[in-house]
Order: sequence, then structure tokens, then C-alpha cells
Amino acid sequence: MSNDDQYGGAGYGEVGGTGQTRTRLPDAPTDPYGPTRRTSRTPRSLVTVVGVVVLLIAAIAFANQSPDTPDAKPTGDTPSTSTTAPTGTDPVTGRTAGIPKGFAHDEQGAQSAAANYAVALGSDGMFDAPRRKAIIQAAYLPDVAAARQSDYDKIYSGQEFLTGIGLDTAGKAPKGQTFISRVNPVGTKVEQYGGDAATVSVWYSALFGLAGEGSKNPVAESWYTNTFELKWADGDWKVSDFTQKEGPAPVGRDQAASSAEEMAAAVSQFGGFTYAR
Repeated sequence: MSNDDQYGGAGYGEVGGTGQTRTRLPDAPTDPYGPTRRTSRTPRSLVTVVGVVVLLIAAIAFANQSPDTPDAKPTGDTPSTSTTAPTGTDPVTGRTAGIPKGFAHDEQGAQSAAANYAVALGSDGMFDAPRRKAIIQAAYLPDVAAARQSDYDKIYSGQEFLTGIGLDTAGKAPKGQTFISRVNPVGTKVEQYGGDAATVSVWYSALFGLAGEGSKNPVAESWYTNTFELKWADGDWKVSDFTQKEGPAPVGRDQAASSAEEMAAAVSQFGGFTYAR
């Protein structure tokens, strides 16, 4: 996972194809004034032999380990550790419109693609016409991109919509304010996988609003799950459609909201992430 904020931040969701730690307590202290325990003496030669055997067994066990093998998938809905563990596969290095490309042709590649597309399609770049077009062409299948372009343009260029969130007709924030739209994926789940087709859900939190003095739409957090229909085309995963639903949303903690200045500074100082395992 690399730090990169090429295409912005959180989703607004207007369009979509529609351990436990085990603590060992210290042993009870011995009574320094009590009787001492006598231990039998073991011949040094026997100690040496036993030590060599133990080391040999440990070495054989270590040599037979295969740390790169994913954990067995548990029963039920609990994800295995392998769903978030590094795979050893090199991460993608190419980009189109700031979005990573060249994902692996497997389930984890599909998950990485879906997470990155969720970030891009929910970013502030969608409110800028040229950037919006580039993002849509990079994320969607070629034969789907044109239709989606028209749908997105109607939404993101609508004066009523833009005015309602405090932006001007060009999608710009008022002077002295910072527009924030950022998606922060929490996890992904493969719903279906069939080689050249995959259905992947992405659960994420979203930051959306205007930071600055006089903002009537302060930055707020919300939670969504997007389910992407992906197809393998031209050596990469592409979106054919996606749906969105609210939640699951956690209970908010009793924390004081940051000032508008702090929020604007945080967004400018902390870049977003691109996702690949």
C-alpha cells in the first residue's frame, strides 16, 4: 500500500451503476528465608545430548515451515488472516489518471482494483470535468464508460446539486474554504469470482464537506458499502457496474470535532492511499 493522493478523497455516493493478547503474570517470588530447593545434578554429557536433539528437531520444524502459504479459510463469515496478509506479489506500478492499473488476474487483484476504484470514483476529482472524464475512462469498461460519462456529467454538473453542497457551477469551493471528498476503504470482500468476472464489495468511510470559516456544509463522516461488478479486459480489471448501500456504521465516539482550519490542514497534509496487495 503506498501513499498517493492523485485523485482525491471521499465518496459522495450519488451515482453508482445506479488476538486476543495473552498476558503471562510473573511467577510468585520465592521466600528468600525459606528452605532452599535441592535439585538433582544431571551429568553434563546428558545435558549436551538433549540440547543437540532439541536444536535438531527445531531446525527440522523450521525448515518444513511454509510461511508464504495462506492460512486455511475458516468456516463461517470470519475472514482468514490471508485476506489481508501480503502475498509476495509485486504491487502495481502503472497508473492511468492517477489510478493504479495492471492488477493481478486473481481474487486479490480484483479486491485491490475495487478498492482503488472506490477511492477514485468518490474523490473530489469527480467534481472537475476533465478529471472526471479521465477517471471514468480509467475505471470503467470501454463500452460502459461512454454511458456512465453522460450519467455522471448530469449529476456532477447540475447547478442544484452543486449549490446544495456549497460549490459553484464549476465545482469549486468558495474562497477561503476547502472542499473535501475522500473515500477511506476499511476492507474488501469477494462476493463471487469466476476467472474473468468478479463481484467485490468495498466497505469504507467517507469524508465530505467544506472546511473553512462560514461553511454551511462542514466536513462529516459517513459509511457505505459499494459492490462492484468487475470484468477482466485488456489485461486489467474494469468496472461494468456498481451499487451502493449505507453502512455498516459504527457508533461514534465522544470526541470533540476539530476546527475548520485543522480539518483543512489535515486533508492538505495527509495524502490518500492507493491499494494493492
